[in-house]
Amino acid sequence: MHMRATVAAVAGALTLSALVVPAAQAADAPSGKAAFSSAAADADSGSTASTLDVTFSNMKVNSGKNIVVGTTNVVSFPVTYTVTHPADLDTSSDNFATGPLIYHGSSIDTADNLFISDEPATCTAASSTVLNCKGVISIRPADGDLYNSDAGTWGAGALAVTSDGDQKEQGGLGTTKVQRYSKLTVNAGPEPVYKGKTITSTGKLSRANWEDNAYRGYTNQPVKLQFRKAGTSTYTTIKTVYSDQYGNLKATATAQYDGYWRFSFAGTTTTPAVNATGDYVDVR
Repeated sequence: MHMRATVAAVAGALTLSALVVPAAQAADAPSGKAAFSSAAADADSGSTASTLDVTFSNMKVNSGKNIVVGTTNVVSFPVTYTVTHPADLDTSSDNFATGPLIYHGSSIDTADNLFISDEPATCTAASSTVLNCKGVISIRPADGDLYNSDAGTWGAGALAVTSDGDQKEQGGLGTTKVQRYSKLTVNAGPEPVYKGKTITSTGKLSRANWEDNAYRGYTNQPVKLQFRKAGTSTYTTIKTVYSDQYGNLKATATAQYDGYWRFSFAGTTTTPAVNATGDYVDVR
């Protein structure tokens, strides 16, 4: 479920559209899946229900990799975890549903943004009291799911619910990073250039702006100018320069050999590392 949760109010009531049954039908025969959609909305709004006697553990978000989000493409990533439950709990799909979530803030209750899986997780029984589960969470930047201030560390948690409306939410199950997709360009010249003359490399470091769905310059960031001699496979750092107020880059070096010039950015907590595609310069 993609939801923009705020402390003051919920910006839109989003549900698990693929799984929600009509209200009248749900009232007659509620299923675990239908209850899950209601509980997911409750998790966003902060309401509570009877506590379900289950615990969650062993959570891994996106196979341990950072979640990198651009400006338009939907980003979907897996979450695996374990559910431990009483042996007498009916965990059939008609009665029980569970799903993973991530949240921005110190806890689920105080989160300023929250994402829950669109559909309940798929679970396999490891024993009479243990389920191994896998769910998928999707982030839709083009729908306004994120603010730039959301970039950085997020908490991980999970939700479970029964058809009777008993539910359990648990946070503090790990962390992940949600980052603003980065781009880096380079143009080295003149081409060709005489040996001993100056080569000037220009480029730009930019990253996704989630609030206007465009790429904007990443300012005042250290970026390495690197060179790879033709016929070799390793880049060597020549110097470090800083991006200006627009994200622009400029660096000079002395031409010695034919080869490729590029900029390389190491990344930050909010923005992933990125290398520009090397630009070949012929030295005569």
